[in-house]
Amino acid sequence: MLRNAIFCSGILASLAIGIAEAQETASAGSTLKAEATEAMKRAAAYYYNNVATHGGYVYHYSLDLKERWGEGRATPDQIWVQPPGTPTVGMAYLKAYQATDDAFFLQAAVDAARALAYGQLESGGWTNCIDFNPRGERSAKYRNGRGNGKNYSSLDDGQTQAALQFMIATDKALGLKADDIHQSAIIGLDALLAAQFPNGGFPQVWDGPVEARPVKPARYPDHDWRTEGRVKAYWEMYTLNDNVTGYVARTLIEADRAYDDPRPKKALRKLGDFLLLAQMPEPQPGWAQQYNQEMQPIWARKFEPPGVSGDETQEVIETLLTIHTVTGDRKYLQPIPSALDWLERSQLPDGRLARYYELKTNRPLYMTRRGDTYSLTHDDSNLPSHYGWKTASRIDLLRDQYKRHSAAGASVAMTKEGIPTREELESILDQLDDQGRWVSVYGGERLIGQAKMTPGSPYLASAVFSQNLSRLANYVLNVERADSTSQSRTWHDRTGKFSIEAELIQVQDAIAKLRRADGKIVTVPIDQLSDADQQILKSTSADAHR
Repeated sequence: MLRNAIFCSGILASLAIGIAEAQETASAGSTLKAEATEAMKRAAAYYYNNVATHGGYVYHYSLDLKERWGEGRATPDQIWVQPPGTPTVGMAYLKAYQATDDAFFLQAAVDAARALAYGQLESGGWTNCIDFNPRGERSAKYRNGRGNGKNYSSLDDGQTQAALQFMIATDKALGLKADDIHQSAIIGLDALLAAQFPNGGFPQVWDGPVEARPVKPARYPDHDWRTEGRVKAYWEMYTLNDNVTGYVARTLIEADRAYDDPRPKKALRKLGDFLLLAQMPEPQPGWAQQYNQEMQPIWARKFEPPGVSGDETQEVIETLLTIHTVTGDRKYLQPIPSALDWLERSQLPDGRLARYYELKTNRPLYMTRRGDTYSLTHDDSNLPSHYGWKTASRIDLLRDQYKRHSAAGASVAMTKEGIPTREELESILDQLDDQGRWVSVYGGERLIGQAKMTPGSPYLASAVFSQNLSRLANYVLNVERADSTSQSRTWHDRTGKFSIEAELIQVQDAIAKLRRADGKIVTVPIDQLSDADQQILKSTSADAHR
């Protein structure tokens, strides 16, 4: 009896300790969640109330907010579209809204979206900057008739793609009910689809629907590419430079998720088909930055020669994996093994990749500069500092991703943004000052937009704000997910007439599997659940496409 009593006493003690530890962990998580939520509001309130102009943002600010930088100095009437400008900040607001359901964040996002809608071009897309001064030096031919200048919608550095993704996300958050934002998103989508060539490729810029061209596979030039074949309007040619196709693919995916419209997914497949055509033949089965109508690599700017590109090849592989994820079509995996093998044998002695490899010889190709004159060279000892001539290799990561896709019977889940660790979260919270600012200090590094600052200068960066706000939002969402999936909750249908008390056990193929208290498994189509319940499932689903 005594032995049994001691045994039971030990179990009860262990149970009590376990309960106490669980309560302590839950309490700590609840405290951190509250701190993260409060920090999100303080940081966003400062940025929205003090930093925004016309609802939009630039890249960098002096602490007194008197100096603003985008691509160079910005006036008080200028906002930037190119990431990490207005769309990047707006997306962070939307994530904060998703995490907290606080209407303040949604309003901040809506204001940013309306700032972008103001600067949408007649050609349907965006350029890198919006100037609210009709006589400003960066004003363009805006759809609202309030600007003047050029009408070139740009895909360079994700300009139109970032703006359109954000407009679509805001439109979706508003239930497609804000006419101005919905109209802007649809006009932008229509313009992007009209800019796709018959072979599935895209130009760097457009001012209207593109012309029809014959569909051909990539090939090496049959002329001396060093001195011949330059195209003045290279921006109207098939473009991969700076991940144009990767940004476009993600935009088409977001449009496909948001709207009952078959065109985005059809265009995505067509884009994948173009990337198959654009792969260069042996001995260099990678991809070039730009191609002419004959699908031959061409010059762009005077320091961007025709060649097979290490960076663009890695970006294309990532895009093909993304397209395979969404479509499940294995043909988009076929070019990858030979491209990876080419990248591996093309690595520089330090393990990096050259931006350009000479056509057919595969020798790393660089430039020297004297004044405004650039000259081709194979010597990397004196490279111009304004351009990225070498890039980090991601070959091992890409091989691992390819193996996972190749082994999967169908499409695989898209990668989700990571949840910050407790240490990362605490660091983000600690770095927020008493005014609600994350202050950076310039250390002499090259900043996006090449802002000119004195080393040691403190400044605000939209990229840092957006990243930290998004990370906090992801943490808060993760806490909500843990709370909502580790125990039973009440699930409601779209009409509000029916509900069920159950624990979520799986989300797969647009179906939620719920377990009732009696152990019975119930399957429910996700689109029949309430909007709030669907929002919870989005944060838990391993199936990232419809």
